[in-house]
Amino acid sequence: MAAVKYIVVGGVTRPHGIRGELVVDSQADSPSYFARGARLRLSPPDAPGRGRDYVVRAARPHKDRILVAFEGVPDRNAAETLRGLAVCLPESELAPPEPDEVFLHELLGLRVRLVTSAPGDPDLGVLEEVRDSGGAELWVIRDAAGREILFPAADALVPDIDLDARIVVIDPPPGLLELYQTEEE
Repeated sequence: MAAVKYIVVGGVTRPHGIRGELVVDSQADSPSYFARGARLRLSPPDAPGRGRDYVVRAARPHKDRILVAFEGVPDRNAAETLRGLAVCLPESELAPPEPDEVFLHELLGLRVRLVTSAPGDPDLGVLEEVRDSGGAELWVIRDAAGREILFPAADALVPDIDLDARIVVIDPPPGLLELYQTEEE
């Protein structure tokens, strides 16, 4: 039997109040993931799927986040032990993306090419991580020299994503890549 793959759909930032509520940064468009009775797995961020399942007792919007209360988390002390954990769902329970969208986890490991690349040119690097910087996504690209390149993944700067070929094409703003070059280059 194949192992279940879990996908991070949010993160516990901190407790809220004294009744066990948690502030959750949601990366999911579907509020149904946090509906009463939903089962979510709280895991260490570096090990999605490892951890424990919790059933949502209640959830409500709070600013740009969600306040979630889980069964078995009766107070602030219990909620504090969950600070920093990732909120995960089995991949099979994710709602399918819209035709012009992709899941964040599908981007990881894609080869990154420049819009100006000719056939046979080397890739810029590999998309290693997607960070939410409170606005635009920030992609962490690891180049062939091992350097970390931070790329603002605005729609206008990403003309193509080909999941079948495992390639993403970027069009960085002028000067961005030069920030990461050394004097020898």
